Amino acid sequence: MDSHGQYEQQVVWAVIGTDIGPLMLAATRDGLVSVVFHATEKVRETTLDRLASRLGTEPVEAPDSPLLAEAIRQMEEYFAGARHDFELPLDWSLISGFNRQVLRELASGVPYGAVVGYGDLAGRVGQPGAAQAVGTAMGANPLPVVVPCHRVVASDGGIGGFGGGLETKRKLLALEGVLPEPLF
Repeated sequence: MDSHGQYEQQVVWAVIGTDIGPLMLAATRDGLVSVVFHATEKVRETTLDRLASRLGTEPVEAPDSPLLAEAIRQMEEYFAGARHDFELPLDWSLISGFNRQVLRELASGVPYGAVVGYGDLAGRVGQPGAAQAVGTAMGANPLPVVVPCHRVVASDGGIGGFGGGLETKRKLLALEGVLPEPLF
């Protein structure tokens, strides 16, 4: 506890290997707070600096932390094809307002193996003309894979953009049976 009798914020992190490359997971006492693609050393350093600034404490590498154990287990099951839904507490403190509203709708309303258009998702949150803003929310998603921004596609049938790269998006959609497995 700090000098005011409050529990100090604790942020723990670990990197796990997946079929789409190394993922960095970070959690607080409230739940999973961040998932980061392509977790090279440089990406980890940038992420740790950002988390420290936003959450007010230095993240600690703790792959055996109980705060991460369930998230790691469920991620491994997902990439093994054995899990379709994540059942994790999420810490939404890195996102607010419209972006949070859109991401919560995405997390609860677009199941494994399904996709939704940017405009359709905008309509679901009562902002039918906000497809571009939905794209911005997807780019700001601190919890990709768990909050499945890879399931949001262009209305013309195109794959749309993706912060983790289009190849990563294709692999995630192939894992979920939405796209065929890449040939090579």
